Amino acid sequence: MCDNIKTRLSTVSDEITDGVQLVAVSKYHPAEQICEAYDAGQRVFGESHVQELLQKIDNALLADKKDLHWHFIGHLQRNKVKHIVPFIELIHSVDSMKLMEEIDRQAEKCDRVVDILLELHIAEEESKYGLSIEECRELLEDGKWQTLTHIHICGIMMMASNTDDEEQIRQEFMMASDFYTELKNKFFREDDDFCIRSWGMSDDYRIALECNSNMIRVGTKIFGNRI
Repeated sequence: MCDNIKTRLSTVSDEITDGVQLVAVSKYHPAEQICEAYDAGQRVFGESHVQELLQKIDNALLADKKDLHWHFIGHLQRNKVKHIVPFIELIHSVDSMKLMEEIDRQAEKCDRVVDILLELHIAEEESKYGLSIEECRELLEDGKWQTLTHIHICGIMMMASNTDDEEQIRQEFMMASDFYTELKNKFFREDDDFCIRSWGMSDDYRIALECNSNMIRVGTKIFGNRI
């Protein structure tokens, strides 16, 4: 299995150009598999469930890997924020002002500034979380986010529709790319850290790379089917 993960990781990594960050989505995969990916050179891992992430943080196999970086990529409830703020490197899935305020409040207690991405809902599925483009625009135009001193908005995240229609996926990714450019020019022109365009997963990351993504979240293509 070690060779399989190493080979899969290498295959994905070889398709990535300079400047693109690979987040290995390790949710539902055991610490042993994360170690295999780590030993093959991967350092950034994405989790979607707070309890599972906390268990992995405490796992003896992973605890001593100080250069292992955790991203939270799933829907985050406000009452769970306090559990991950002390160590999380990037929260991908921020979809409301109330969630931003809670992250800011908990980060202040830890004397940290937490990097976040604004999650967009562009896909057709109603089940997906995130801000519509107009809601995101209104949130930033309101300006209240600028009073929060313990979060740092570093870009946007989205998921494409779950479809075999590659043209639709491409259109959704390009919609996100165009909106990123709008936000960069209007709100973050002087902020070099607002630079992350996080879209693309196992089934569509190749299209995402063609559509200006610079952070892809890949799980199955690296770890195989979920356990």
